[in-house]
Amino acid sequence: MRAVLSVSGRAGRRLRAQIDAGFEAPARVRLELPAPGKPIFIYVAKGNAATLLLPREGRVLRNAPPADTLDALAGVRLGPEELRRIVVGCGLGTGQPTAGRIYGSEWTAVDIDGATAWLQRAGGAWRLAAATQGSLDVRYADPIGGRPQTIRLRATRDGSAATDLTIRLSQVDTNETLDAAVFEVEIPPDATPLTLDELRASGPLGKN
Repeated sequence: MRAVLSVSGRAGRRLRAQIDAGFEAPARVRLELPAPGKPIFIYVAKGNAATLLLPREGRVLRNAPPADTLDALAGVRLGPEELRRIVVGCGLGTGQPTAGRIYGSEWTAVDIDGATAWLQRAGGAWRLAAATQGSLDVRYADPIGGRPQTIRLRATRDGSAATDLTIRLSQVDTNETLDAAVFEVEIPPDATPLTLDELRASGPLGKN
């Protein structure tokens, strides 16, 4: 899947960005924040390793834990498979349902692998409206062809809201084969190493 993600909200402080994104099952992600001249950042995650390049600063973070890197970058602690599932509209959790509950005639909740999927009846069919897991809350809206076009993603820390992002999808292409180069990063030979602690202190998306 390819898409443009228009991201707004708070992650440490208020932010707004339009990100070019690519996803490949099960766990490959590319996020790029374009800008005139050079991109602000390029984030690529494959399985258990992530690379983050800051072309304008000539800095690079190599072979880092993907969830830690995305947390430092945007305030959401998600691995590549989790992020892909959220964006394509599959919610949280994998595997077989373990329990379920019905609330009236329009809502049902299904427990899956530590997560809960909230289904809403619409037009005679059930659609995924929300998903929760631990401190993470995902809400879906504006479905077109069964796929949500708006995602609200909230995460709490120490009982208070740490991240509240709205993601609007556009220019969505699905079920196409992405070139392997999409999930590679060309690192300049003179790039200076970047640490996770440095990224947390001054993330490109404006995290404090």
